[in-house]
Amino acid sequence: MALGTFDQWDTLVLGVILTISALIGIYYRYTGGKQKTTQEYLMADQSMTTFPVSFSLMASFMSAITLMGVSSESYQFGTLFGAINISYILSTPIAAYIFLPVFYRMRITSVYEYLERRFGHATRLAASIAFTLQMVLYMGIALYAPALALEAVAGIPRVTAILVLGLVCTFYSTLGGLKAVLITDVFQSFLMFAAIFAVIGVSASKAGGLGAIWDVAKERGRVQFFEFSADPTVRHTWWSLLIGGMVTYLSLYGVNQTQVQRLLSVHNLRSAQSALWWNLPILGMLSFSTIFSGLAIFYYYRDCDPKLSGRIKAPDQLMPLFAVDTMGQYPGLCGLFVSGLFSASLSTISSAVTSLSAVTLEDYLKPLYKAIFKRTLLDSKSTLPTKIVACIYGLFCILLAFVAGSLGGVLQASLTIFGVVGGPLLGIFTLGVCTMRSNQRGVLLGFTLGLIFSFWIGFGGPKPATTPLPLNTTGCESANVTHVAQALVQQADYFWLYRLSYLWYCVLGFLITLGVGYGASLTLAHFNFANNSQIYLDKYHRQLDYDLFAPVLSRRWRRQQLEKQMQADQDESLTKLTQAAVAI
Repeated sequence: MALGTFDQWDTLVLGVILTISALIGIYYRYTGGKQKTTQEYLMADQSMTTFPVSFSLMASFMSAITLMGVSSESYQFGTLFGAINISYILSTPIAAYIFLPVFYRMRITSVYEYLERRFGHATRLAASIAFTLQMVLYMGIALYAPALALEAVAGIPRVTAILVLGLVCTFYSTLGGLKAVLITDVFQSFLMFAAIFAVIGVSASKAGGLGAIWDVAKERGRVQFFEFSADPTVRHTWWSLLIGGMVTYLSLYGVNQTQVQRLLSVHNLRSAQSALWWNLPILGMLSFSTIFSGLAIFYYYRDCDPKLSGRIKAPDQLMPLFAVDTMGQYPGLCGLFVSGLFSASLSTISSAVTSLSAVTLEDYLKPLYKAIFKRTLLDSKSTLPTKIVACIYGLFCILLAFVAGSLGGVLQASLTIFGVVGGPLLGIFTLGVCTMRSNQRGVLLGFTLGLIFSFWIGFGGPKPATTPLPLNTTGCESANVTHVAQALVQQADYFWLYRLSYLWYCVLGFLITLGVGYGASLTLAHFNFANNSQIYLDKYHRQLDYDLFAPVLSRRWRRQQLEKQMQADQDESLTKLTQAAVAI
Protein backbone atom coordinates (compact mmCIF):
# COMPACT_ATOMS: atom_id res chain seq x y z
CA MET A 1 0.00 0.00 0.00
CA ALA A 2 1.38 3.36 -1.00
CA LEU A 3 1.61 5.63 1.99
CA GLY A 4 1.47 9.39 1.99
CA THR A 5 3.40 11.89 4.04
CA PHE A 6 2.55 12.99 7.55
CA ASP A 7 4.77 16.03 8.07
CA GLN A 8 5.76 18.01 11.15
CA TRP A 9 2.70 20.25 10.95
CA ASP A 10 0.38 17.26 10.99
CA THR A 11 2.30 15.75 13.89
CA LEU A 12 2.07 19.03 15.79
CA VAL A 13 -1.70 19.30 15.29
CA LEU A 14 -2.22 15.69 16.43
CA GLY A 15 0.03 16.21 19.46
CA VAL A 16 -1.83 19.36 20.50
CA ILE A 17 -5.21 17.62 20.24
CA LEU A 18 -4.10 14.68 22.38
CA THR A 19 -2.51 17.05 24.91
CA ILE A 20 -5.70 19.09 25.26
CA SER A 21 -7.72 15.94 25.96
CA ALA A 22 -5.23 14.91 28.65
CA LEU A 23 -5.24 18.41 30.19
CA ILE A 24 -9.02 18.37 30.50
CA GLY A 25 -8.70 15.26 32.65
CA ILE A 26 -6.06 16.93 34.81
CA TYR A 27 -8.22 20.07 35.17
CA TYR A 28 -11.25 18.20 36.49
CA ARG A 29 -9.07 16.13 38.79
CA TYR A 30 -7.97 19.25 40.67
CA THR A 31 -11.09 21.46 40.46
CA GLY A 32 -14.55 21.26 41.97
CA GLY A 33 -14.87 18.30 44.29
CA LYS A 34 -11.60 16.86 42.93
CA GLN A 35 -13.30 13.53 42.13
CA LYS A 36 -13.29 12.46 45.78
CA THR A 37 -16.75 10.90 45.72
CA THR A 38 -18.27 8.33 43.40
CA GLN A 39 -21.25 10.67 42.94
CA GLU A 40 -18.95 13.22 41.31
CA TYR A 41 -16.66 10.71 39.61
CA LEU A 42 -19.42 8.60 38.04
CA MET A 43 -22.42 10.98 37.90
CA ALA A 44 -20.79 14.46 37.72
CA ASP A 45 -22.79 15.41 40.84
CA GLN A 46 -25.84 15.62 38.53
CA SER A 47 -24.73 19.19 37.78
CA MET A 48 -24.21 19.04 34.00
CA THR A 49 -26.20 21.13 31.52
CA THR A 50 -28.04 20.02 28.39
CA PHE A 51 -25.42 21.21 25.87
CA PRO A 52 -22.43 18.99 26.77
CA VAL A 53 -24.64 15.98 27.47
CA SER A 54 -26.36 16.19 24.06
CA PHE A 55 -22.99 16.21 22.29
CA SER A 56 -21.71 13.40 24.51
CA LEU A 57 -24.71 11.25 23.64
CA MET A 58 -23.72 11.49 19.99
CA ALA A 59 -20.00 11.06 20.56
CA SER A 60 -20.37 8.04 22.86
CA PHE A 61 -21.19 5.64 20.05
CA MET A 62 -20.74 7.58 16.81
CA SER A 63 -16.98 7.23 16.77
CA ALA A 64 -14.31 6.58 14.17
CA ILE A 65 -16.43 3.57 13.33
CA THR A 66 -19.06 5.99 12.03
CA LEU A 67 -16.62 8.27 10.25
CA MET A 68 -14.83 5.46 8.43
CA GLY A 69 -17.58 2.86 8.27
CA VAL A 70 -20.47 5.02 7.05
CA SER A 71 -18.32 6.79 4.44
CA SER A 72 -17.18 3.38 3.20
CA GLU A 73 -20.81 2.24 3.22
CA SER A 74 -21.98 5.03 0.90
CA TYR A 75 -18.88 4.61 -1.29
CA GLN A 76 -19.57 0.91 -1.83
CA PHE A 77 -23.33 0.54 -1.46
CA GLY A 78 -24.85 4.00 -1.93
CA THR A 79 -26.91 6.38 0.20
CA LEU A 80 -29.69 4.04 1.34
CA PHE A 81 -28.16 3.71 4.82
CA GLY A 82 -29.25 7.32 5.49
CA ALA A 83 -32.82 6.08 5.94
CA ILE A 84 -31.79 4.81 9.38
CA ASN A 85 -32.08 8.39 10.62
CA ILE A 86 -35.87 8.11 10.38
CA SER A 87 -35.71 5.33 12.95
CA TYR A 88 -33.85 7.69 15.28
CA ILE A 89 -36.69 10.21 15.02
CA LEU A 90 -39.31 7.54 15.73
CA SER A 91 -37.37 6.10 18.67
CA THR A 92 -36.42 9.29 20.53
CA PRO A 93 -39.86 9.91 22.13
CA ILE A 94 -39.97 6.28 23.29
CA ALA A 95 -36.57 6.62 24.96
CA ALA A 96 -37.40 10.07 26.40
CA TYR A 97 -40.88 9.39 27.78
CA ILE A 98 -41.08 5.63 28.36
CA PHE A 99 -37.67 4.53 29.69
CA LEU A 100 -35.85 7.66 30.88
CA PRO A 101 -38.45 8.79 33.50
CA VAL A 102 -38.28 5.38 35.19
CA PHE A 103 -34.51 5.56 35.63
CA TYR A 104 -34.58 9.21 36.64
CA ARG A 105 -37.18 8.66 39.36
CA MET A 106 -34.96 6.01 40.95
CA ARG A 107 -31.77 8.19 40.84
CA ILE A 108 -29.63 5.14 40.20
CA THR A 109 -25.97 4.89 39.23
CA SER A 110 -26.30 1.59 37.38
CA VAL A 111 -29.41 1.01 35.25
CA TYR A 112 -29.27 -2.62 36.32
CA GLU A 113 -30.28 -1.58 39.83
CA TYR A 114 -33.73 -1.17 38.32
CA LEU A 115 -33.77 -4.81 37.23
CA GLU A 116 -33.00 -5.99 40.77
CA ARG A 117 -35.84 -3.91 42.16
CA ARG A 118 -38.22 -5.08 39.42
CA PHE A 119 -37.24 -8.76 39.11
CA GLY A 120 -34.45 -9.71 41.50
CA HIS A 121 -30.67 -9.90 41.88
CA ALA A 122 -30.15 -12.73 39.39
CA THR A 123 -31.68 -10.67 36.57
CA ARG A 124 -29.54 -7.67 37.46
CA LEU A 125 -26.37 -9.76 37.43
CA ALA A 126 -27.18 -11.47 34.12
CA ALA A 127 -27.92 -8.17 32.37
CA SER A 128 -24.85 -6.38 33.72
CA ILE A 129 -22.57 -9.24 32.64
CA ALA A 130 -24.06 -9.11 29.13
CA PHE A 131 -23.52 -5.34 29.02
CA THR A 132 -19.91 -5.72 30.16
CA LEU A 133 -19.25 -8.26 27.41
CA GLN A 134 -20.89 -5.98 24.83
CA MET A 135 -18.87 -2.91 25.76
CA VAL A 136 -15.45 -4.54 26.07
CA LEU A 137 -15.87 -6.03 22.58
CA TYR A 138 -16.97 -2.68 21.20
CA MET A 139 -14.07 -0.83 22.83
CA GLY A 140 -11.62 -3.04 20.98
CA ILE A 141 -13.15 -2.15 17.61
CA ALA A 142 -13.39 1.55 18.50
CA LEU A 143 -9.68 1.66 19.27
CA TYR A 144 -8.69 -0.48 16.31
CA ALA A 145 -10.45 1.77 13.73
CA PRO A 146 -8.34 4.95 14.15
CA ALA A 147 -5.17 2.89 14.54
CA LEU A 148 -5.95 1.44 11.15
CA ALA A 149 -6.40 4.98 9.83
CA LEU A 150 -3.09 6.23 11.19
CA GLU A 151 -1.29 3.25 9.74
CA ALA A 152 -2.76 4.09 6.34
CA VAL A 153 -1.95 7.79 6.60
CA ALA A 154 1.47 7.93 8.22
CA GLY A 155 2.86 4.43 8.06
CA ILE A 156 3.08 4.30 11.86
CA PRO A 157 2.74 0.71 13.07
CA ARG A 158 -0.74 -0.17 14.27
CA VAL A 159 0.68 -1.31 17.61
CA THR A 160 2.13 2.14 18.29
CA ALA A 161 -1.10 3.89 17.35
CA ILE A 162 -3.19 1.62 19.59
CA LEU A 163 -0.87 2.13 22.55
CA VAL A 164 -0.72 5.94 22.24
CA LEU A 165 -4.46 6.38 21.79
CA GLY A 166 -5.39 3.83 24.45
CA LEU A 167 -3.05 5.26 27.08
CA VAL A 168 -4.17 8.88 26.54
CA CYS A 169 -7.82 7.86 26.81
CA THR A 170 -7.19 5.76 29.92
CA PHE A 171 -5.27 8.66 31.50
CA TYR A 172 -7.92 11.37 31.29
CA SER A 173 -10.87 9.00 31.87
CA THR A 174 -9.33 7.62 35.04
CA LEU A 175 -8.18 11.01 36.30
CA GLY A 176 -11.11 13.31 35.54
CA GLY A 177 -14.18 11.09 35.81
CA LEU A 178 -17.47 11.73 34.02
CA LYS A 179 -17.07 15.53 33.98
CA ALA A 180 -13.81 15.29 32.05
CA VAL A 181 -15.33 12.73 29.69
CA LEU A 182 -18.36 14.92 28.95
CA ILE A 183 -16.31 18.05 28.26
CA THR A 184 -13.78 16.23 26.11
CA ASP A 185 -16.71 14.72 24.21
CA VAL A 186 -17.83 18.23 23.22
CA PHE A 187 -14.31 19.19 22.13
CA GLN A 188 -13.88 15.93 20.26
CA SER A 189 -17.31 16.20 18.60
CA PHE A 190 -16.27 19.41 16.86
CA LEU A 191 -13.10 17.69 15.67
CA MET A 192 -15.19 14.83 14.25
CA PHE A 193 -17.22 17.31 12.21
CA ALA A 194 -14.02 19.10 11.18
CA ALA A 195 -12.60 15.85 9.80
CA ILE A 196 -15.74 15.12 7.78
CA PHE A 197 -16.07 18.67 6.44
CA ALA A 198 -12.38 18.63 5.49
CA VAL A 199 -12.97 15.57 3.32
CA ILE A 200 -16.04 17.12 1.68
CA GLY A 201 -14.37 20.50 1.23
CA VAL A 202 -11.21 19.15 -0.40
CA SER A 203 -13.19 16.93 -2.77
CA ALA A 204 -15.57 19.78 -3.65
CA SER A 205 -12.64 22.06 -4.46
CA LYS A 206 -11.27 19.46 -6.87
CA ALA A 207 -14.68 18.72 -8.37
CA GLY A 208 -15.66 22.36 -8.81
CA GLY A 209 -18.52 22.23 -6.32
CA LEU A 210 -20.81 19.88 -4.39
CA GLY A 211 -23.11 19.52 -7.39
CA ALA A 212 -20.47 17.71 -9.42
CA ILE A 213 -19.99 15.17 -6.62
CA TRP A 214 -23.73 14.54 -6.50
CA ASP A 215 -24.03 14.24 -10.30
CA VAL A 216 -21.29 11.61 -10.49
CA ALA A 217 -22.87 9.70 -7.59
CA LYS A 218 -26.20 9.62 -9.43
CA GLU A 219 -24.56 8.66 -12.70
CA ARG A 220 -22.70 5.75 -11.10
CA GLY A 221 -25.75 4.48 -9.15
CA ARG A 222 -24.69 5.60 -5.65
CA VAL A 223 -27.78 7.70 -4.94
CA GLN A 224 -30.29 5.17 -3.67
CA PHE A 225 -33.26 5.89 -1.45
CA PHE A 226 -35.94 3.42 -2.50
CA GLU A 227 -35.47 -0.20 -1.55
CA PHE A 228 -38.68 -1.62 -0.08
CA SER A 229 -38.03 -5.33 -0.51
CA ALA A 230 -39.66 -7.50 2.14
CA ASP A 231 -36.88 -10.08 1.79
CA PRO A 232 -35.03 -10.13 5.16
CA THR A 233 -31.88 -11.43 3.46
CA VAL A 234 -31.43 -8.17 1.53
CA ARG A 235 -28.66 -6.32 3.35
CA HIS A 236 -30.34 -2.90 3.56
CA THR A 237 -34.00 -2.11 2.94
CA TRP A 238 -36.30 0.51 4.40
CA TRP A 239 -37.83 -2.13 6.66
CA SER A 240 -34.54 -3.41 8.04
CA LEU A 241 -33.21 0.12 8.50
CA LEU A 242 -36.39 1.42 10.18
CA ILE A 243 -37.22 -1.57 12.38
CA GLY A 244 -33.65 -2.68 13.03
CA GLY A 245 -32.58 0.93 13.51
CA MET A 246 -35.35 1.55 16.07
CA VAL A 247 -34.46 -1.49 18.16
CA THR A 248 -30.74 -0.70 17.98
CA TYR A 249 -31.32 2.97 18.86
CA LEU A 250 -33.53 2.08 21.85
CA SER A 251 -31.04 -0.52 23.05
CA LEU A 252 -28.40 2.26 23.04
CA TYR A 253 -30.26 5.45 23.98
CA GLY A 254 -33.09 3.92 25.99
CA VAL A 255 -31.55 1.32 28.30
CA ASN A 256 -27.78 1.32 27.75
CA GLN A 257 -25.73 2.21 30.85
CA THR A 258 -23.37 4.47 28.89
CA GLN A 259 -26.14 6.75 27.63
CA VAL A 260 -28.41 6.65 30.66
CA GLN A 261 -25.46 7.54 32.91
CA ARG A 262 -24.98 10.72 30.85
CA LEU A 263 -28.67 11.56 30.91
CA LEU A 264 -28.77 11.17 34.69
CA SER A 265 -25.86 13.61 35.09
CA VAL A 266 -28.14 16.63 34.47
CA HIS A 267 -30.09 18.27 37.27
CA ASN A 268 -33.68 17.34 36.31
CA LEU A 269 -35.75 15.07 34.07
CA ARG A 270 -36.83 17.82 31.68
CA SER A 271 -33.19 18.73 30.99
CA ALA A 272 -32.34 15.08 30.41
CA GLN A 273 -35.18 14.77 27.90
CA SER A 274 -34.05 17.98 26.20
CA ALA A 275 -30.52 16.58 25.88
CA LEU A 276 -31.94 13.49 24.19
CA TRP A 277 -33.92 15.63 21.73
CA TRP A 278 -30.98 17.95 21.00
CA ASN A 279 -28.85 14.89 20.33
CA LEU A 280 -31.15 14.04 17.42
CA PRO A 281 -30.17 16.88 15.00
CA ILE A 282 -26.51 16.55 16.00
CA LEU A 283 -26.63 12.84 15.26
CA GLY A 284 -28.46 13.40 11.98
CA MET A 285 -26.03 16.07 10.85
CA LEU A 286 -23.07 13.79 11.46
CA SER A 287 -24.80 10.86 9.75
CA PHE A 288 -25.75 12.71 6.56
CA SER A 289 -22.45 14.58 6.28
CA THR A 290 -20.55 11.30 6.69
CA ILE A 291 -22.67 9.65 4.00
CA PHE A 292 -21.94 12.58 1.67
CA SER A 293 -18.24 12.32 2.48
CA GLY A 294 -18.37 8.79 1.08
CA LEU A 295 -19.77 10.19 -2.16
CA ALA A 296 -17.03 12.84 -2.13
CA ILE A 297 -14.39 10.12 -1.82
CA PHE A 298 -16.10 8.13 -4.58
CA TYR A 299 -15.89 11.14 -6.88
CA TYR A 300 -12.12 11.26 -6.42
CA TYR A 301 -11.62 7.51 -6.96
CA ARG A 302 -14.46 7.00 -9.44
CA ASP A 303 -12.14 5.68 -12.17
CA CYS A 304 -9.50 3.99 -10.02
CA ASP A 305 -10.77 2.14 -6.96
CA PRO A 306 -7.95 1.94 -4.37
CA LYS A 307 -8.84 -1.56 -3.19
CA LEU A 308 -8.96 -3.06 -6.67
CA SER A 309 -5.75 -1.26 -7.56
CA GLY A 310 -4.03 -2.74 -4.51
CA ARG A 311 -3.40 0.51 -2.60
CA ILE A 312 -5.46 -0.52 0.42
CA LYS A 313 -6.49 -3.85 1.90
CA ALA A 314 -9.88 -2.96 3.38
CA PRO A 315 -12.64 -0.49 2.40
CA ASP A 316 -12.43 1.06 5.89
CA GLN A 317 -9.10 2.59 4.82
CA LEU A 318 -10.71 4.64 2.04
CA MET A 319 -11.17 7.82 4.05
CA PRO A 320 -7.63 8.01 5.50
CA LEU A 321 -6.16 7.20 2.09
CA PHE A 322 -8.16 10.06 0.59
CA ALA A 323 -6.69 12.36 3.23
CA VAL A 324 -3.19 11.24 2.24
CA ASP A 325 -3.80 11.80 -1.45
CA THR A 326 -5.50 15.21 -1.24
CA MET A 327 -4.67 17.07 1.97
CA GLY A 328 -0.87 17.15 1.80
CA GLN A 329 -0.85 20.55 0.09
CA TYR A 330 -2.57 22.10 3.10
CA PRO A 331 -0.19 22.25 6.12
CA GLY A 332 -1.69 20.58 9.17
CA LEU A 333 -4.97 19.58 7.45
CA CYS A 334 -4.08 15.90 7.36
CA GLY A 335 -3.17 16.14 11.04
CA LEU A 336 -6.57 17.72 11.75
CA PHE A 337 -8.28 14.90 9.89
CA VAL A 338 -6.45 12.21 11.86
CA SER A 339 -7.17 14.14 15.06
CA GLY A 340 -10.86 13.95 14.19
CA LEU A 341 -10.68 10.19 13.86
CA PHE A 342 -8.68 9.92 17.06
CA SER A 343 -11.08 12.19 18.92
CA ALA A 344 -14.04 10.15 17.74
CA SER A 345 -12.64 7.01 19.26
CA LEU A 346 -11.34 8.75 22.39
CA SER A 347 -14.90 9.85 23.16
CA THR A 348 -16.28 6.36 22.63
CA ILE A 349 -13.65 4.53 24.67
CA SER A 350 -13.76 7.02 27.55
CA SER A 351 -17.56 6.72 27.66
CA ALA A 352 -17.28 2.95 27.77
CA VAL A 353 -14.66 3.10 30.53
CA THR A 354 -16.79 5.31 32.80
CA SER A 355 -19.93 3.23 32.27
CA LEU A 356 -18.10 -0.03 32.90
CA SER A 357 -16.61 1.45 36.06
CA ALA A 358 -20.09 2.34 37.32
CA VAL A 359 -21.46 -1.13 36.57
CA THR A 360 -18.46 -2.87 38.14
CA LEU A 361 -18.75 -0.82 41.32
CA GLU A 362 -22.50 -1.06 41.77
CA ASP A 363 -23.21 -4.53 40.39
CA TYR A 364 -20.06 -6.47 41.31
CA LEU A 365 -17.87 -4.82 43.95
CA LYS A 366 -20.53 -3.53 46.36
CA PRO A 367 -22.52 -6.80 46.48
CA LEU A 368 -19.28 -8.77 46.85
CA TYR A 369 -18.05 -6.47 49.63
CA LYS A 370 -21.35 -6.79 51.47
CA ALA A 371 -21.34 -10.58 51.14
CA ILE A 372 -17.80 -10.84 52.53
CA PHE A 373 -17.75 -8.14 55.23
CA LYS A 374 -21.50 -8.05 56.07
CA ARG A 375 -21.66 -4.28 55.69
CA THR A 376 -22.16 -1.71 52.94
CA LEU A 377 -19.14 -0.23 51.14
CA LEU A 378 -19.08 3.47 52.04
CA ASP A 379 -18.99 6.08 49.28
CA SER A 380 -15.85 7.61 50.77
CA LYS A 381 -14.03 4.30 50.27
CA SER A 382 -15.44 3.58 46.80
CA THR A 383 -13.70 6.23 44.72
CA LEU A 384 -10.19 4.75 44.64
CA PRO A 385 -11.34 1.22 43.69
CA THR A 386 -13.52 2.76 40.97
CA LYS A 387 -10.54 4.64 39.50
CA ILE A 388 -8.45 1.48 39.58
CA VAL A 389 -11.22 -0.38 37.77
CA ALA A 390 -11.41 2.39 35.14
CA CYS A 391 -7.67 2.11 34.56
CA ILE A 392 -7.89 -1.67 34.21
CA TYR A 393 -10.69 -1.40 31.65
CA GLY A 394 -8.67 1.12 29.66
CA LEU A 395 -5.67 -1.21 29.54
CA PHE A 396 -7.89 -4.17 28.71
CA CYS A 397 -9.31 -2.18 25.81
CA ILE A 398 -5.81 -1.87 24.38
CA LEU A 399 -5.40 -5.65 24.45
CA LEU A 400 -8.74 -6.17 22.70
CA ALA A 401 -7.83 -3.78 19.91
CA PHE A 402 -5.11 -6.15 18.72
CA VAL A 403 -7.69 -8.82 17.82
CA ALA A 404 -10.41 -6.51 16.49
CA GLY A 405 -9.11 -6.66 12.94
CA SER A 406 -10.46 -10.18 12.53
CA LEU A 407 -14.08 -9.00 12.83
CA GLY A 408 -14.38 -7.61 9.28
CA GLY A 409 -15.74 -4.17 8.34
CA VAL A 410 -15.87 -1.94 11.41
CA LEU A 411 -19.38 -0.57 10.80
CA GLN A 412 -21.07 -3.95 10.40
CA ALA A 413 -18.96 -5.49 13.18
CA SER A 414 -19.97 -2.78 15.66
CA LEU A 415 -23.67 -2.99 14.76
CA THR A 416 -23.52 -6.78 15.04
CA ILE A 417 -22.06 -6.58 18.56
CA PHE A 418 -24.71 -4.07 19.63
CA GLY A 419 -27.41 -6.13 17.98
CA VAL A 420 -26.72 -9.53 19.49
CA VAL A 421 -26.55 -8.16 23.05
CA GLY A 422 -28.62 -5.00 22.79
CA GLY A 423 -31.78 -6.70 21.52
CA PRO A 424 -32.16 -9.13 24.45
CA LEU A 425 -31.23 -6.37 26.95
CA LEU A 426 -33.92 -4.11 25.50
CA GLY A 427 -36.34 -7.03 25.80
CA ILE A 428 -35.66 -7.39 29.54
CA PHE A 429 -36.19 -3.69 30.25
CA THR A 430 -39.31 -3.57 28.08
CA LEU A 431 -40.82 -6.47 30.02
CA GLY A 432 -40.00 -4.69 33.27
CA VAL A 433 -41.20 -1.21 32.31
CA CYS A 434 -44.28 -2.14 30.26
CA THR A 435 -45.78 -5.28 31.87
CA MET A 436 -47.01 -6.25 35.34
CA ARG A 437 -47.15 -10.00 34.91
CA SER A 438 -43.52 -10.67 33.94
CA ASN A 439 -41.47 -12.40 36.64
CA GLN A 440 -37.80 -13.17 37.17
CA ARG A 441 -37.75 -16.82 36.12
CA GLY A 442 -39.68 -16.20 32.93
CA VAL A 443 -37.60 -13.16 32.00
CA LEU A 444 -34.30 -14.95 32.61
CA LEU A 445 -35.42 -17.83 30.40
CA GLY A 446 -36.37 -15.42 27.61
CA PHE A 447 -33.13 -13.46 28.00
CA THR A 448 -30.98 -16.59 27.88
CA LEU A 449 -32.68 -17.93 24.76
CA GLY A 450 -32.57 -14.49 23.13
CA LEU A 451 -28.83 -14.18 23.73
CA ILE A 452 -28.06 -17.70 22.51
CA PHE A 453 -30.05 -17.20 19.33
CA SER A 454 -28.56 -13.74 18.66
CA PHE A 455 -24.97 -14.93 19.14
CA TRP A 456 -25.65 -17.93 16.93
CA ILE A 457 -26.91 -15.98 13.92
CA GLY A 458 -24.62 -12.99 14.60
CA PHE A 459 -21.31 -14.81 14.78
CA GLY A 460 -22.15 -18.17 13.24
CA GLY A 461 -21.26 -18.96 9.67
CA PRO A 462 -20.23 -19.16 6.98
CA LYS A 463 -22.07 -16.10 5.68
CA PRO A 464 -22.26 -14.92 2.08
CA ALA A 465 -19.92 -12.08 1.17
CA THR A 466 -21.43 -8.68 0.46
CA THR A 467 -21.21 -7.46 -3.11
CA PRO A 468 -20.65 -3.71 -3.56
CA LEU A 469 -21.95 -1.61 -6.42
CA PRO A 470 -19.74 -1.58 -9.55
CA LEU A 471 -16.25 -0.12 -9.06
CA ASN A 472 -13.91 1.05 -11.79
CA THR A 473 -10.17 0.77 -12.47
CA THR A 474 -10.01 2.12 -16.04
CA GLY A 475 -8.31 5.32 -14.88
CA CYS A 476 -5.54 3.66 -12.89
CA GLU A 477 -2.05 4.51 -14.09
CA SER A 478 -0.41 1.52 -12.47
CA ALA A 479 -0.25 -1.68 -14.40
CA ASN A 480 -0.52 -3.67 -11.21
CA VAL A 481 -4.32 -3.58 -10.95
CA THR A 482 -5.88 -6.50 -9.12
CA HIS A 483 -9.05 -7.66 -10.81
CA VAL A 484 -11.14 -9.46 -8.25
CA ALA A 485 -13.51 -12.00 -9.71
CA GLN A 486 -16.94 -12.10 -8.16
CA ALA A 487 -17.67 -15.46 -6.59
CA LEU A 488 -20.67 -17.01 -8.30
CA VAL A 489 -22.06 -18.63 -5.18
CA GLN A 490 -25.80 -18.84 -4.95
CA GLN A 491 -27.46 -17.44 -1.84
CA ALA A 492 -29.30 -20.72 -1.49
CA ASP A 493 -25.99 -22.45 -0.76
CA TYR A 494 -25.91 -20.77 2.67
CA PHE A 495 -28.09 -21.55 5.68
CA TRP A 496 -31.09 -19.18 5.61
CA LEU A 497 -30.50 -17.61 9.03
CA TYR A 498 -26.89 -16.83 8.08
CA ARG A 499 -28.18 -14.95 5.05
CA LEU A 500 -30.27 -12.55 7.14
CA SER A 501 -29.31 -8.88 7.13
CA TYR A 502 -27.24 -8.03 10.20
CA LEU A 503 -29.85 -5.38 11.09
CA TRP A 504 -32.35 -8.12 12.01
CA TYR A 505 -30.11 -9.67 14.68
CA CYS A 506 -31.12 -7.06 17.25
CA VAL A 507 -34.81 -7.35 16.33
CA LEU A 508 -34.91 -11.13 16.61
CA GLY A 509 -33.06 -11.12 19.93
CA PHE A 510 -35.52 -8.53 21.24
CA LEU A 511 -38.61 -10.42 20.03
CA ILE A 512 -37.44 -13.79 21.37
CA THR A 513 -36.65 -12.29 24.79
CA LEU A 514 -39.97 -10.46 24.83
CA GLY A 515 -42.13 -13.35 23.62
CA VAL A 516 -40.48 -16.17 25.55
CA GLY A 517 -40.02 -14.02 28.65
CA TYR A 518 -43.66 -12.98 28.85
CA GLY A 519 -45.07 -16.37 27.84
CA ALA A 520 -42.84 -18.24 30.31
CA SER A 521 -43.77 -15.77 33.06
CA LEU A 522 -47.48 -16.44 32.59
CA THR A 523 -46.94 -20.20 32.42
CA LEU A 524 -44.72 -20.36 35.51
CA ALA A 525 -47.07 -18.12 37.49
CA HIS A 526 -50.05 -20.29 36.49
CA PHE A 527 -48.37 -23.36 37.98
CA ASN A 528 -47.09 -21.40 41.00
CA PHE A 529 -43.44 -21.80 40.00
CA ALA A 530 -42.83 -18.03 40.05
CA ASN A 531 -44.35 -14.96 41.64
CA ASN A 532 -44.31 -11.24 41.05
CA SER A 533 -44.36 -9.95 44.61
CA GLN A 534 -41.57 -7.41 44.08
CA ILE A 535 -43.79 -5.01 42.18
CA TYR A 536 -45.93 -4.43 45.27
CA LEU A 537 -45.20 -2.19 48.25
CA ASP A 538 -47.28 -4.19 50.72
CA LYS A 539 -47.40 -7.83 51.69
CA TYR A 540 -51.04 -8.10 50.61
CA HIS A 541 -50.13 -7.29 46.99
CA ARG A 542 -52.59 -4.43 46.74
CA GLN A 543 -50.34 -1.36 46.50
CA LEU A 544 -48.47 -1.39 43.20
CA ASP A 545 -45.05 0.28 43.03
CA TYR A 546 -45.88 2.63 40.17
CA ASP A 547 -42.33 3.98 39.95
CA LEU A 548 -41.27 0.74 38.29
CA PHE A 549 -43.35 1.32 35.18
CA ALA A 550 -43.54 3.71 32.26
CA PRO A 551 -45.40 6.92 33.22
CA VAL A 552 -48.17 6.44 30.66
CA LEU A 553 -48.91 2.96 32.04
CA SER A 554 -48.49 4.03 35.66
CA ARG A 555 -51.10 6.77 35.23
CA ARG A 556 -53.51 4.34 33.60
CA TRP A 557 -53.08 1.65 36.25
CA ARG A 558 -53.27 4.19 39.05
CA ARG A 559 -56.54 5.52 37.62
CA GLN A 560 -57.92 1.99 37.32
CA GLN A 561 -56.91 1.27 40.91
CA LEU A 562 -58.65 4.43 42.12
CA GLU A 563 -61.78 3.53 40.19
CA LYS A 564 -61.76 0.05 41.73
CA GLN A 565 -61.25 1.53 45.18
CA MET A 566 -64.09 4.01 44.67
CA GLN A 567 -66.35 1.22 43.43
CA ALA A 568 -65.41 -0.92 46.43
CA ASP A 569 -66.14 1.99 48.79
CA GLN A 570 -69.51 2.54 47.12
CA ASP A 571 -70.37 -1.14 47.38
CA GLU A 572 -69.36 -1.14 51.04
CA SER A 573 -71.51 1.94 51.74
CA LEU A 574 -74.46 0.39 49.90
CA THR A 575 -74.05 -2.82 51.89
CA LYS A 576 -74.08 -0.90 55.18
CA LEU A 577 -77.18 1.03 54.17
CA THR A 578 -78.93 -2.18 53.17
CA GLN A 579 -78.01 -3.84 56.45
CA ALA A 580 -79.29 -0.79 58.39
CA ALA A 581 -82.57 -0.83 56.47
CA VAL A 582 -83.07 -4.51 57.18
CA ALA A 583 -82.34 -3.94 60.87
CA ILE A 584 -85.05 -1.27 61.01
